[in-house]
Amino acid sequence: INLHDTDKIENDTKSERDFVFSFKMSYPTLYNTVKNSRFLYGLLKPVANYYASLVGHRQLGLRYDDLMEDEIDTTQEALKRIPPKEQDLRNFRIRSAYQLSLQHHILPKEKWTKPEE
Repeated sequence: INLHDTDKIENDTKSERDFVFSFKMSYPTLYNTVKNSRFLYGLLKPVANYYASLVGHRQLGLRYDDLMEDEIDTTQEALKRIPPKEQDLRNFRIRSAYQLSLQHHILPKEKWTKPEE
């Protein structure tokens, strides 16, 4: 493989990744439609709760917002806007979850993140 070909492959991969991230952030949302429809909300809420329990972030004490990638521009802008105390709490949750993951443990059930949080 030619060195120039390798650079081209890496650049193509990066541009594809940037496209995916920009596309990901601009999709339309159905949140208001589902939230305002009793039928859709009643149908999808149990599925959403089941999925969230399968993901396992609550068992490590993480919030859904803690799972966002820090490298995305939108996330970086949001992190600049939150108060320092909330940033410290977020960093603590992430570090604690990382430590629990390394030890192959989960928090006791009473310390799990609640869906309301």
